[in-house]
Amino acid sequence: VVSALSLTMTPLTAFAAKIEQTPIEKITVAEQLVYGMEQTGSLVERTNKLEKELFGLPGREALMAKVERIYNYVRDTTPTEPSLIYKMSALEWSLTQYVSKGAVKNRLEALEKTVAGTVGNGAIDARISRLMTITFSGAKLQASVVALPKDTLIKIKTVTPLDSKKNKTGDPMEFAVAEDVYAAGVLVIAKGAIGRGKLAKVDQAQNFGRDAKMEVSFETVESLDMTQVATILGEKAKKETESMALAAGAGVAGMILLGPIGVVGAAFVHGKNITIPEGTMLYIQTQNDVELVGMVAK
Repeated sequence: VVSALSLTMTPLTAFAAKIEQTPIEKITVAEQLVYGMEQTGSLVERTNKLEKELFGLPGREALMAKVERIYNYVRDTTPTEPSLIYKMSALEWSLTQYVSKGAVKNRLEALEKTVAGTVGNGAIDARISRLMTITFSGAKLQASVVALPKDTLIKIKTVTPLDSKKNKTGDPMEFAVAEDVYAAGVLVIAKGAIGRGKLAKVDQAQNFGRDAKMEVSFETVESLDMTQVATILGEKAKKETESMALAAGAGVAGMILLGPIGVVGAAFVHGKNITIPEGTMLYIQTQNDVELVGMVAK
């Protein structure tokens, strides 16, 4: 008897209710996206540092207005005003065909080395603009609002290795998008985008032949415009995963077979425990219809 891995989804809405954030919280979000970690100092010091890093010159607004401008610039996307994160991801995808995770500063430096062989200087906004001039016609990034339908398939690969002997209920896990996702011909979720979930339940193998079980919630995946798109392993995704496994051949190590209660890892089961290595491929699907700002890819 093969131990079963049941992959489930805790119900989520496509858009979480917008939570009001304090100025400190907004600056912290921006710092984490730009630097990869929260910075130290007073709100004034941290805001001034970010402003100089992003724009080079200080603005004339009051402190609260500066915080709002920085926050919106870094993460809020509209079809006419793409955010810094959106432009960074669009540049990465256009030049490398995938998006990476991590701090904007590190991602930007890596792209500059790829394009010019050296790290640029000056404010981040100007450096991004230079790359956009090279990459996009007329330095213009074409964006469009599109609807991503419910039950759209997303091919993923696991990033966090899982082991029923080592993991426990509540442990977080990450996965990455393995293939680009389009809606109406517009790129909305890029290869490399990070998704997150958790182990909803882990039962370790017991005596008297009791096999280990894992229940994994694949909760969200991040779109180009930073929307956290709710995902689920539904019947459509299970069938697509089964087709992928069968096409790979029954003797392929690491293949996935679908059982009646979820996904059963044939090659991942060692004795009565379950291990799922990094890079395991499967499909999930969107839980709801959702509107996204996507990139018109040419």
